[in-house]
Amino acid sequence: MITANTMNRRQLLSLPLAAFATAAEQRKALKITALETDLVINPARRPNYDALQQLGVHSGTVTLRLKTDGGITGYATSNFGAIEGGPKALRAILEEEVKPLIVGQDPAFPKRIRAHLHRSLQYQGLTGLSQFALAATDIAVWDILGKHAQMPVWRMLGAARDRMPVYSMCGWYYDNDDDLSQYKKEMEIALGHGYQAIKIKTGRYTLADDERRIRLAQDIAGKRRIMIDANQVFDRNEALRRGRLYQQMGIFWYEEPLPPHDMQGYSELAAALDIRLATGENLYTKYQFNDLIQRRGADIVQPDNRRAGGVTEWLEIAAIADAAGLSLASHGGGSANMNMLCAIPNAIYMETGGPQKRMVNGEVLAPEAPGMSTGPGSE
Repeated sequence: MITANTMNRRQLLSLPLAAFATAAEQRKALKITALETDLVINPARRPNYDALQQLGVHSGTVTLRLKTDGGITGYATSNFGAIEGGPKALRAILEEEVKPLIVGQDPAFPKRIRAHLHRSLQYQGLTGLSQFALAATDIAVWDILGKHAQMPVWRMLGAARDRMPVYSMCGWYYDNDDDLSQYKKEMEIALGHGYQAIKIKTGRYTLADDERRIRLAQDIAGKRRIMIDANQVFDRNEALRRGRLYQQMGIFWYEEPLPPHDMQGYSELAAALDIRLATGENLYTKYQFNDLIQRRGADIVQPDNRRAGGVTEWLEIAAIADAAGLSLASHGGGSANMNMLCAIPNAIYMETGGPQKRMVNGEVLAPEAPGMSTGPGSE
């Protein structure tokens, strides 16, 4: 292919003017012209539980749209599974705080945009819902960039793979399920969809109950992998006591046994156990992940695309973890997570659930639609 960089002077002068006009249009900077949001509050459904909380009764989604003068719209969604007022509060931050800062920006500079938002919003804090807003904005910016380049974002970033191993988060606690029949049914459904790994909840009741749940999962899963998730519920002593059992039973990883702020506790627990320790879904930004990693408090880090940040932050978290020899798995699934994970060499799993249209041998194929595949008509 002949380009302007490889042409000699005679070839360059012989090009029609239309060719230069097309190139100029491609180089024209985009500008973000509008920020819009939609809010959906979901009807209450049958609740499920982890060791700490009830989920499903109050839930909602905020959808963010960033429009540009080039006719491209970037999308992002932020989901809430438990907090009734959370979606409304997030929408207010996006509309009142982020909108005046983002309109007029060039989406080709996501790191500059992130720095601008950090400086401007630091007074109200850069964790909590402020970070949800920053993360959604970053994802929408990258959606614009991928669409402008007519490429999926994972290819734009420099792909590490074109598919991702996934596991099903299916082993919840349920009301009126003392015989574990609903628990068993959900695992059987997940494995019937083709998953080669499942995750179950532990820690809500006694150690003996944990053992019963794990043995049932192993009977159903056979040789397929099982992860467990304790959702922050233990203190250091109990985390170690239960971890020894999980380790003895051959569980693949032990997730979030301690509150996220107990970095020293994670360090001590990781040193005391051989089982892989996984955590990170409740950490905010690369700075908190760096603290955990420097303390050797985990074997697998698990960023969440609302709390950890969007594409820009995830790549930096992944690089810090990779330099320390650690693996990365996502908290949550969907196309936004898939685009990020496929560009991360040390990523090992995406969390998800339900039937997957593009799953082969326990791996989901990467999306091929331009952008982050998060808007209407995406894969």
